Amino acid sequence: MTEENVSATLIVAASAEVVFAVLADPTTHSVLDGTGWVQKAADRAPLTEVGQVFRMDMYHPNHPNGDYRVANKVHVLDPPHAIGWYTGEEKDGGRLEFGGWFWRYDLTPLGPAETEVTHTYDWSAVPPYIREYLDFPPFGPEHLVNSLHHLAGLATAKAVTGAHVLRGQTNP
Repeated sequence: MTEENVSATLIVAASAEVVFAVLADPTTHSVLDGTGWVQKAADRAPLTEVGQVFRMDMYHPNHPNGDYRVANKVHVLDPPHAIGWYTGEEKDGGRLEFGGWFWRYDLTPLGPAETEVTHTYDWSAVPPYIREYLDFPPFGPEHLVNSLHHLAGLATAKAVTGAHVLRGQTNP
């Protein structure tokens, strides 16, 4: 493979603000994940700034421990247009180490209740010593598409729930 990133795009029936809110909530990431590796958010605070670190509890049968934790560092935050993070791990003493791959979502509003979302996984900065023991990408091509469909379900539900709340407030 000559490309060092993969991406998928889907139109979601929700505003860019709603889609972004789902992505900026680490507690939704286990549902968004198309692989089933993300188990739960260890850090539950919404993502609000570049440099913010949030951790996820993970499981992968090929990982030496099965269960493990990743540390993610926000490197793109442009509400409601883009969000992205590097994934790595916390070493002894709390030192963070990132492997050179990142996740990114780009949102293009298509109207008040429709957003084009492009989900990208990029491993172009992974150093050779990591490539010796990890294959990239570490998942099949369906992962990003699955993840986008999960995002669409959450964002659409959030948009509908929000609309009911607004109707309830404006129409007693």
